[in-house]
Amino acid sequence: MRRNSIHKQGLYLGSVPERAAVANGSTPLTLDHDLDVLPGAGRHLTVAELAGHVEDLAGRISAAGVKAGEHVVVHKAANFDVWLLATAVARTGAVPVMLSHTLDGPTLAALMERLDKPHLLTDGPKLEALAELPLAELTRSVISVGESAPGAISLAELAGSPGVRPSLQGLDEPAVITHTSGTTGIPKLVVHTPRTMRARLRPQLVLLALMRKRETVAIHIAFGHSRMFAAMALCLTKGMPVLLVNRGAPEDVAEFFLKHRPGLIEALPNSFLAWENLADDPRKPFASVKYFSSTFDAIHPRTVRRLLGASARRAQFFQIYGQSEVGPAVGRPYYRWSAHRMDGRCVGYPLPGSARVRLVSQNGKRPSAQNPGLIDARWDGIAKTYHGEQERYDANVHDGWWRTGDVGYRSKFGCLHMLDREIDMIPGVGSSLEIEDLVLDKLEELVELVVVLGPDSRGVPIVCTHGDEPLDRDRWRTAVAAYPQLADPIQIPLAELPRTATMKTRRVELSRRLEEKPLRQG
Repeated sequence: MRRNSIHKQGLYLGSVPERAAVANGSTPLTLDHDLDVLPGAGRHLTVAELAGHVEDLAGRISAAGVKAGEHVVVHKAANFDVWLLATAVARTGAVPVMLSHTLDGPTLAALMERLDKPHLLTDGPKLEALAELPLAELTRSVISVGESAPGAISLAELAGSPGVRPSLQGLDEPAVITHTSGTTGIPKLVVHTPRTMRARLRPQLVLLALMRKRETVAIHIAFGHSRMFAAMALCLTKGMPVLLVNRGAPEDVAEFFLKHRPGLIEALPNSFLAWENLADDPRKPFASVKYFSSTFDAIHPRTVRRLLGASARRAQFFQIYGQSEVGPAVGRPYYRWSAHRMDGRCVGYPLPGSARVRLVSQNGKRPSAQNPGLIDARWDGIAKTYHGEQERYDANVHDGWWRTGDVGYRSKFGCLHMLDREIDMIPGVGSSLEIEDLVLDKLEELVELVVVLGPDSRGVPIVCTHGDEPLDRDRWRTAVAAYPQLADPIQIPLAELPRTATMKTRRVELSRRLEEKPLRQG
C-alpha cells in the first residue's frame, strides 16, 4: 500500500499533517484559544509546525506505553488539542476513541467497559471530575496532558521522547472511533476505517474544486467529531488557511472574524442560530464570507436568510444532510436571491460521489408529505460497525441499505424532505421540525423552539427567547393559530436546554422531564 495520507482508497489520520506540510508547510492556522497539551505553542501555527507537534506528541504517547492496535480514549476539555492528540494517537497505530467532554461519569464508564480496558488520555480537571469512577479497573493506563497526577502518566514529563513514523492499518481496520449524539440514551461507538473516511471526502472535494480561489476557513464544530477529521484533512490537503474557533459566544466570534476575515465558515446549525443576530452588528463580522456550510442537522430558514444578508459578497449557504454513521448524504446551496423561498425540510439532492438515498414505505403506500417513508442510505462511506454492539449495527442494515432513523419524502423535483426522527414523531402534529421553522420565522424574539412529546401525547412547544425575556403570549397565539393540536408553550432559559456535544437538542430528555415533573418556567 502506498504511504499516502489521503488517496483514492484511504484516509490515514496519523500522516495527514506530515503529508500536508510537504506541499503546504507555510499555510497558517490561527486559534482563538491556547492548547492545553502545548501551552507554549501559541495561537498561530503553520502546517509544518502542526506536523512537528503531532510527531512530538506521538512520540510521547508511544513512550507512555501505547501500542499499535490498542484503544486510546481521548476525553478532555474542548480544545483543538483534542484533534492534535487523536491524530498523534493514530500516528502510533493505536485507535483514538473520541469521547466528548460533555459525557457524564456513568456514561463514560459504560463506554469504556465496552472498549475493554483502553488507555485514557485526559486532563487534570477531568481526572478530578472522574474521581468516583474505578479508573484502575476500567483502563489500561491513565495519561494526563498536563503535569503529573496521582496514578497518571504525564505527557509533559515525556517531552523529548523519540518521534515515531506513521503506522498504517489496513483499509478496513478501525482507524478512529467516535460516538453518536446520545439523544436517546447511551451513545453508540461508531467505528470508522481509512476507506470509509476517505469516501466521505469525495463530494466535498468536488465542491471545493468549484471554488474560484483559496479561502480562509473558519471551523466551529466539536473537535472530536468525525466531521472535524474530514474538515481538517480537506483544509490541510488543499492548503487552505484555517481559523479554529473554540469560543462560540457571539461577541467572541464577532471579534475573531473581524480580525481574521474568513471566506468560508463551517459551523453547527445551532451555532449559526446563536450568531444570527450578528447580522445586525454594524461592524459586519460576516462581510467577508463567501460560503457558509452546515452539517449534522437541518437549519432554520430564518438563520440562512439573515446570514446570507450579512455578507458583502455574493454568498451561498450550503446545507448538507447526514449523520455520524453515514457522513454526507445529500445537500443543496441557498443564495440571497432565493433564500426567501427556502423550505427548511428540503435538505437536498444527491451529492457527486456521495450516497444513494431511498425511501421505504411504512405501510405499503407511496411515501409523501402526509405519509412519510423511512430514509435509507447506501455507499462506501457508511461506518463499519458499532464497537461492541454488532447486533445493534446489523439491525439498521436492510438489504445492504443503512436505515438512518429519519422519516421523509421526495418532492416532485427530487429534493429529499426530512420531516422528523422516527422516534420523535408526535401523533397528530405532522412534522415538528416544520412547525419549528415556520414559527421561528414569525417570532424573531425566539432563539430556539423545540416541539416534543408531552405526557398526554400532545406536542409541547419548549421556547427560549433572546436574553430569556418573557414570551409575549398574544404574539405566540397569533403565530401558532394554524396548529391547534399544540399544547401551551413552556418557556425555559436557553442555558437549561439539554444539548449534545454537537448542540443537538435532546428531545427525548425533554419529554422525560415533562413526564416526571413540569419544567420550570423561565
